[in-house]
Amino acid sequence: MNLHRSISLITAATAWVALLVQLDLTIGQMTSQGATTLTAVWRFLSYFTIWSNIAVAVVATAMIFNGASAIIRLATVSTIAFVGIVFSVALRSEWQTEGWQTVANHLLHDVSPILFVLAWFFSKHGSLRWQDAGWAIISPLAYCIYALIRGANDGWYAYWFLNPTQLDLPRLIASIAALSVSFIILALVFVAIDKKLAR
Repeated sequence: MNLHRSISLITAATAWVALLVQLDLTIGQMTSQGATTLTAVWRFLSYFTIWSNIAVAVVATAMIFNGASAIIRLATVSTIAFVGIVFSVALRSEWQTEGWQTVANHLLHDVSPILFVLAWFFSKHGSLRWQDAGWAIISPLAYCIYALIRGANDGWYAYWFLNPTQLDLPRLIASIAALSVSFIILALVFVAIDKKLAR
């Protein structure tokens, strides 16, 4: 097995384990407070970090068999890199965890992003075009729509910047626009790296 497949295998295994650990923790915590297992799973699926790591797990698994296109790899690496950067810069100090929750947080926010960036780095390069960076906004836009719909359904929002009960419409639109622009910029950086690696 070559280096690319080996790193992809490690990345996929790490992401799947991290997701299962976090799911078990969420179910255990919420059911102990009287919630149902279904409610706990629904809450687990509310976070962008979870959806991003699901993407990492699926795409890294596909990469083991060279089954992920360059655009899919670009969208995924942009997404999970964004998760890692934002958590490290803005959210890490706000999370006070212990035990297995600390392990899960590190796996989802630190280890998974680093491993997938490495897997992407050692994958095939040279087929991306600058306009392909536009595909990176599909993930955040899809999540924003999902978060708003589910929030309207149960009244709970995972992030304040996507909470229409805390933000008026212009500020909500500005938040979504800022997320989209951030993803495009990050994707453009990866396209530039792709072109340099191809040379």
